[in-house]
Formats: sequence, C-alpha cells, structure tokens
Amino acid sequence: MGAVIRRVALSTTGQVVVALLAGILLGVVEPALATSMQAFSDIFIKLIKMVIPPIAFLTIVIGIAEIRDLRRLGSVGGRALIYFEIVSTLALIVGLIVMNVIRPGDGFDRSAVGGQAVDVAKYASAPIGKYMSDFALGIVPDNAVAAFAKGDLLQIVFFAILFGCAAVLLGERANPFVAVAHATNDILFKIVGMIMRLAPLGAFGAMAFTVGKYGIGSIVVLGHMLLAVYVTCAIFIFGVLGLIARAYGFSLPRFIRFIAEEVLVVFGTCSSESVLPRLLVKLNALGCSRSTVGLVLPIGYSFNADGTAIYLSMAALFIAQAYGIDMTLSQQIGLLLLLLVTSKGSGSVAGSGFVVLAATLSATHILPVEGLALLIGIDRFMSEARSVTNIIGNALAAVVVAKASGEFDISAANAAYEDAFGSGVKFQLRGDASLKRPFKDATVMRGALPVPALKADIKRQNDNVR
Repeated sequence: MGAVIRRVALSTTGQVVVALLAGILLGVVEPALATSMQAFSDIFIKLIKMVIPPIAFLTIVIGIAEIRDLRRLGSVGGRALIYFEIVSTLALIVGLIVMNVIRPGDGFDRSAVGGQAVDVAKYASAPIGKYMSDFALGIVPDNAVAAFAKGDLLQIVFFAILFGCAAVLLGERANPFVAVAHATNDILFKIVGMIMRLAPLGAFGAMAFTVGKYGIGSIVVLGHMLLAVYVTCAIFIFGVLGLIARAYGFSLPRFIRFIAEEVLVVFGTCSSESVLPRLLVKLNALGCSRSTVGLVLPIGYSFNADGTAIYLSMAALFIAQAYGIDMTLSQQIGLLLLLLVTSKGSGSVAGSGFVVLAATLSATHILPVEGLALLIGIDRFMSEARSVTNIIGNALAAVVVAKASGEFDISAANAAYEDAFGSGVKFQLRGDASLKRPFKDATVMRGALPVPALKADIKRQNDNVR
C-alpha cells in the first residue's frame, strides 16, 4: 500500500492533482496572493510554446518524407478533414440540444453579474466576413520565419506540408536533412521532458489565479450554466466519442486513462498546446504512424475543437435565453450552420473564445454582443472543460484516422497498454472487426516506433517527466 501511494505521489498525475487542490485552497484563502501565481502558469506555457513550432514542423516533415507516397498522404488528410467536420457538427448539435432541454438562461438575473464588465467594443466590430477572410488569409504565412516567430501553428503546418512534399519529390538527396531532422527532434523531445517536470507548478499557478480572481461567487451566480457546460462535455465525450471509439474497436475510458497525465495538465493550465509534444510521442508509441499523428494532431487544433464548438453553441443560446429571445427552430438551424463556419480555426486565434463568439453573435443580427459580459465571470472555468474535450477529441481523432488509413500497428498498441496497465491488458476490444482486415506491413509501421524499442521509449519518456 505504501509503495502504491509513493508511486502515485511521484507521478505527474498525482503531483498535478495535489497542485490543483493547493491552487483552489490558496485562491479561497488568499485571493490577492493567488492572482500573482499566474506567473508560474504563464512561464510553463511559454516554455512549452517555445518548442512547439520546431517540433510540429520536424514531426510533419519527417513523417511525410518517410511515407514517400503523396497519394497516401492525401488520403490520410482527406479522412481527417471529413472526420473533423462530422464530429464538430455533432458537438454543436449536442450543445444546442442540451441548452434547449436544460435552459439555464431562462429567468436569469443579468444585474447579478453587472459588476463584471467586459470591453464589448473591441469585439462588436468583428463582422463574420472579416473574421473568416482573415482566417483564410492567415493560413499562408507572409514568410516562413514569421510563422515560427509568431508560433502560428496553422501556418507552420502549411509550410511543413509543403516542405515535406518537396523532400519526397527530391528523393534520396533529401536523406541527409531527414537524418538531421530526426536527431534534432530527439533533442527537442528531451527538452520537453525537462519542461514537463514543471507541469504541477504551472497547474497550481493557473488554478490559484482563476479562483483568486473570479472567486467562488462567479460559480454560485452562474453555476447552472457552468454545470450545463461540464455535463454536456461529459455527454459528448462518453456518448459520441465513446461510440466512435467502440466502433473502431477500443475502449474510450481506458484510452483516456492512457493519456490521463496530459488531460490533467490541460485541465490545470487551460491550454491544450501544453501537451502537444507529449501526445505526439505517446500516440506514436501507441501504434499510430508518425506521419498520421504529425498531420492529424496539429491540424485538429484548428479544425477539430469539439469543446470549443460545444461552448460556442451553448453560450449563444444562453445569451438568447438570458435576454428573453426565443429562437425558433429555423433560427437555431441557421445558428448551427453559422457556427460550422466560425468554429473552424478558433484554436488558432488569440482570445479565440470571445472573438469567435462575438463574430457569431453579430452575424445573427438577433443576439446582443453585450451578452458577452454575462459569461466573463465563468469563462475561465468553462475553458477547462472545453480544453479537456478538445484534447481528448483530437487524440481520439489521430487513432481513428490511423486505423481507418491502415497506419496503425495493433501489436504496438497492445504492448503500450500492457506497459501502462499491466500484463494481459489489450488495446482492442473483443470482436474488433477492423483487426480482420490485413495490414500492409510496408506502411503500417513506417514512421512509428518498432515494437522491441517501445517499452524502453515509454520508460524513457516517463523518466523525463518525473
């Protein structure tokens, strides 16, 4: 028993849980001191963001260079985009349905949050057309160096895909660069392991700041809405995503346990970017080819923000209900179609939640942008739920697309699960129909970790974190 407690206490998961509880306690007891703790969270996130651009670039380039088949790359990318569109649409629908059933905004006293002001003016002038045109133009960087300097993940992905495709067309002459890229990536992931030791401190700072600044009072006044968001995210994760996972032959709860450390870090820091490097390694070790993970995860941050989609649909209807605006079915369908457009790219826009929500509200011509002021008190608390939903959705997407594309090695997945959960624990469920399809040995593991080196790699990653 003592050994188990000691192992949990030394793990990142245990340390993050303790840090979150300590942050809540400090925020309640000493709010002024707690708000100053945000510096710890900001430093941790900045350290992670420091290495994300080169890791994302090199991972994509290495993966594409090792595929050496651009048609196969297009197939994986096409499947990913179709999956993103379907699942994000389901997220929006779930959010709208729950809001129509629970209706937390009915009879809401807007004066109760009157003191929590927000500068609406800077959002009110964000028409939907301008937002979408800026997003489309923003995919292509003015120059590659600027994309890396700004840390714009979507622009980096765009440049990395072009670079990787050019490396494939160049053939053997690109091999020296690919070899250097492999070594550089290994160094960068070693740096990530060093940074992740600070994850508990970052989670503590973020939670202490949130509770200290907004207080428990924000939760009490807007508790119904906050509870509705968390319940909806849980329904979506274990309902919609759970069914998708089962359809592809594996258990979602066990998969979430496999990425539990990353989920807790995201919950504490409210930043899904903070675990991108770790997820790239972990999903590759799970059997997804490096090319698939390197392509699906970064693109998913902009096109598969399921938690953000839920938040946007629920926030829009909450404002309508709070202002006594009874939206008809046709108006809600119009809102759904509008959100299908505005929710794309939300993960790549600074202050994305309010910017995208404001653009959506102004485009409806019936919902007041001033309603943003009602949500400012609990926005930080809601961001925890949507960030966790985003990261689980994107991790699942990488596995689903890998399996659908024949880029998944089940033997590596079983080895990873046995190492994480004990001997005899398998990745696939009984009766997994996808396992009856023969894998193409020449493509499944290319870019993924060889099975004999799997356990050593997982142990090395865990040692880096601890």
